[in-house]
Amino acid sequence: MSQENIVEVWNKVLGILENNISESTLNTWIVPLEPQYYDENSFVVHTGQALAPSIIKKNHYFELTSALKSVLGREVEFKIIFDEELAKNFSKKAAKRAAQLEKEETKHTNGTIKYQYDSLTQMQSSNLNLKYKFENFVVGSNNKLAYVAAQTVAQHPGTKYNPLYIYGGPGLGKTHIMQAIGHYIIKNRPNMKVLFITAEEFVNDVVNALARGDEKTKKMNNFRKKYREVDVLLIDDIQLIAGKTRTEEEVFNTFNVLHGSGKQIVITSDRTPKEIPSLSDRLVSRFEWGLMADIQVPDIETRMAILQNLAKDSSIEVPNNIIEFLATVYSNNIRELEGAFNRVTAYASINDVPLDIENVKRIINYSEEEKTYTFDGIVDEVAGYYNISPKELKGTGRSSKVAEARQVAIYLCRELTKQSFPDIGKFFDKKHTTILYSYDKVKAELKTNHLLSYTINSLLKKIEA
Repeated sequence: MSQENIVEVWNKVLGILENNISESTLNTWIVPLEPQYYDENSFVVHTGQALAPSIIKKNHYFELTSALKSVLGREVEFKIIFDEELAKNFSKKAAKRAAQLEKEETKHTNGTIKYQYDSLTQMQSSNLNLKYKFENFVVGSNNKLAYVAAQTVAQHPGTKYNPLYIYGGPGLGKTHIMQAIGHYIIKNRPNMKVLFITAEEFVNDVVNALARGDEKTKKMNNFRKKYREVDVLLIDDIQLIAGKTRTEEEVFNTFNVLHGSGKQIVITSDRTPKEIPSLSDRLVSRFEWGLMADIQVPDIETRMAILQNLAKDSSIEVPNNIIEFLATVYSNNIRELEGAFNRVTAYASINDVPLDIENVKRIINYSEEEKTYTFDGIVDEVAGYYNISPKELKGTGRSSKVAEARQVAIYLCRELTKQSFPDIGKFFDKKHTTILYSYDKVKAELKTNHLLSYTINSLLKKIEA
């Protein structure tokens, strides 16, 4: 049978399915299938989507085989084969389709177009990610203040909570909620210019603008134009500019220009302005002008809701006990939680294994005997290594030996237990800022101090033994 005939048959099948399957499901899972061949007994298609075989067989196999029978005049087995070559190109194609849908989106009022905008072009120039919107942000007690504040800012840019400063640990949704503000404004106020930038990219732009050469003045003018002629500026991970004098100066001046013009500024960080080491006082003061909203580690109910949303969006049926298990294991980081969900569902689909607890444990390399670390155990090992007592280490002694031991213990407590800085502060009876300073100091010195690196590695071997 020729390829042309295969395509003709497949197009007829798709025509029938248009009346039996929702448009979104058809475009997401069925249309991307590529027909390969068919014979008396089977019709074979390839897919680049790892989850497609299980989803289609579970939810739409009857509709597909019925449509094939109608076109071919006989019953055949419908076979879906995962193709790794197709998989390599799938992400790019999916993004293209999503972008095209966004580009064509219009808003109608009383049957007439109220406005039409090229959201794809705006999102590209704004550096926004298509998936970070309010619609798929799960709200819980851990992030409610930040969510409400972000929606308020999105609805009233430049007039409410300016700047909005969102802070919290890595992987908790700060970037998501910040970019959601940008998406909302682009959709509802298409004439506004939105720009999302990471602090690292901002630093690089400053460095490039200051580079020597005949174009230096022009480069700096272009740099300032880029950041000061926007209506909404979103800066992610602002703590990365701390200690970079010229960059801080440009942030300060840009902040003043935008704020003075009634333009909206949104900032994220892993800590409050006062807790960022080496950040200039004048920037600390300005970052605190508006509203500061924290995002904390989500409780188990929120983590389960996040997983349930992922399952719903992917049209995957995941048992509640698996949802609860993953939400229990991955308790500190949403990014890790989502990564585990994707890994588990993809593996189960590709290898055609059931989603049960034993298989999930195997996929994520979970061990019931996984070692747990305690503050007391870490302090005991560090104190012994430095030949001092645990009481001395946790005390107020300022000798270089005791101070180093204390900072190393604080660093290891954070790295090994993943407990929050406030919790570590309570254990050591030290201020939050002291704990942050100690952790950052050791982390920075590890890049160049080989003796300290040797000490940390030696202690890790002893603690993990």
